[in-house]
Parts: sequence; C-alpha cells; structure tokens
Amino acid sequence: MKKFLIAAVAAFTYAIGSSLALADDPLKIGFVYIGPVGDHGWTYQHNDGRLAVEEAFGDKVQTSFVEFVPEGQDAERVIRQLAADGNKLIFTTSFGYMNPTIKVAQSFPDTYFEHCSGYKRADNVSTYLARFYEARYVNGRIAGQVTKTNTIGYIASFPIPEVVRGINAFALGMRSVNPDATIKVVWVSTWFDPGKEGDAAKALIDQGADVILQHTDSPAPLQVAEERGVWAIGQASDMSAFGPRAHLTSAINNWGPYYVERTRAVLEGTWESGDVWGGYSADMIKSSEINAESVPADVIADAEATIAAIRSGELHPFAGPILDQSGNEIIGAGTTLSDGDLLGMSYYVMGVEGSLPQ
Repeated sequence: MKKFLIAAVAAFTYAIGSSLALADDPLKIGFVYIGPVGDHGWTYQHNDGRLAVEEAFGDKVQTSFVEFVPEGQDAERVIRQLAADGNKLIFTTSFGYMNPTIKVAQSFPDTYFEHCSGYKRADNVSTYLARFYEARYVNGRIAGQVTKTNTIGYIASFPIPEVVRGINAFALGMRSVNPDATIKVVWVSTWFDPGKEGDAAKALIDQGADVILQHTDSPAPLQVAEERGVWAIGQASDMSAFGPRAHLTSAINNWGPYYVERTRAVLEGTWESGDVWGGYSADMIKSSEINAESVPADVIADAEATIAAIRSGELHPFAGPILDQSGNEIIGAGTTLSDGDLLGMSYYVMGVEGSLPQ
C-alpha cells in the first residue's frame, strides 16, 4: 500500500510538473508567405507584423515563416507541416491559400488559423483584410491632380475582386478631381516578378502614362518610373527609397496591431472565429508621407482632408452616383455600395480602359 501511495504521489507530481512545463512553453506561431520577406511590399509588411508579435510578447511566443509558397497544393503541404510541427496559431497571407487553410484546419481542430483576404471561415478559422481601396481612392485624387498626360498606368496582378476594387477606387478618386483622366491596366498574372512588373511599367509609360501604380509586390515599377522621369505610387509598404523623386506616396498595410491582438487572444484563451475588414479608422491601412518635392501643397492638403473624412466616416469611396465604364449607373446618388457588393466586384467603373479578364 505504501509503495502504491508513493507511486501515485510521484505520478501526480510528474503530471503537475509536466503541465506546468507545457504552460511555460512558448506559443508557436507560423506564417505562410506568397513572396520573399525582402519584396518590400506585401510579404515585407506581413513579416513586419510577425516581428511586432515577437516584440510584444518576447519569449512567450516562438514564430517562424515559410516564404515563396505558391497558391495551391504546395500551400496545403506547407500549412499542414506547420500545424504538425506544433504551431497553434497559423497566419496564411494570400487569397489563394483559402481552400488549403480550410482543409488543413479540419484536420487540426485545436489549432487556430487566420486567413488574409479570404471569405471562408470555420470554428478554428478567422479571416481578415485591410480596406486597401480607401488609400487607393486618396491616391487617385493625388494622381488626378498631378498628371499632365491624363493617362495613369496601373500594373495589376490577378482579376480577383480585391484587385478590381482597388482599380475602381483609384479611378473614382482620380475622376472626382479630374474627369478627363483615364487608367490603362496591364495584367501580369503574378504577385511578385520584378522583371514582369518592370516591363509592364515601361509599356505603360510608352503609352503615355506619367503616373504608375501597382497591385504587385516588388519596387520594380517605381524604379522604372524613377529612371524614366515619371511619377509612381508604392504598394503595401513605403517604397520611397526606390524612387525618391518619382515616389508620390505609398499605401501601407499595417498588420502588426491585428497580429498582436490575435496572438494575445490565443494566449489568454479568448480567441474566437470572426471576420475583420479594417481601414484608416482601424489603422490597418495608412498612407506614407506625401512627397512635398513633387506634390503641390494644395494637393497634399486635399489628400490629408480626404483621409480624415474617410477615417471619420464622412466620406466613403464607393458612394453614388457610380457609373460602370459603359456609362450604366451601378448605384445612385445618396447610396453606398454594400460590403457584399464590394467583396464581389467584377466590373470596371468609368475611366478605366479595356476589358476585365475573365
């Protein structure tokens, strides 16, 4: 009996000690990236968010990342391996990771998944996105006032609603101050390919564009703009260093606060599945300092006032009246497109040239 009691006490003590050790183990967090952390765009900013988590929680967390992960089967393999390796919180940071994330989440119900830019959720899968279109509307107003040729060049990745929405928001901002300006779009079918992005910028400049912007991730278009003596607008992060004269401003994706908040929720046991779509008012999107050497003071003042109006809710970039590129009314005056309409956007508005790829 005495031996049994000793063994029982020893087993109990070992169990308590093991659970305490587990409690002291850092929370393992994995990040899956579509491009390299050095792209100075989309992935760069997500990785900046990862570093913000490390700074906020120190040795309470252990983060890791996998970069250059293609959308599709490779993504599923990488996400599954991160879950199998004990990562209890996994951020998957590209639209094409949506189905792989949902599939892996079904196999790991005790792991929390956060998918950026998707719409499918589960008990252990949340979604999040920034309202990039708010900054693109502001940038459209800037470009519409500085262009001399009334031709803006837009380098686009894939014809998904997120990208189409950005083109349209820019067009609406641009034409609100310059109804004669138009946008030429080049689709490059990639998120990150400096060669393709640079060639697209050159082609647009050859067609008369004197402002270049992009929904791709490398600074190559801005570098081409600097070389060719036209203006450019950066994507996802502050790209001013790649074209000090050409750079007008950049739309900055600010993921750090959201990543810190969701990590804290896991650590405190309060994480719940949900959907977040935040813009200027939530500090999920920011604008870099506007280049005062290239942009007149009154244009800067207009941009700052527009940001303030969007932040307060006074102004919505997709408030009517809005016409499609054929002149048909999409929405009338006094009405604003719903989030559902924005999330499914599949048409060009007035001022965008060409046809939308299907």
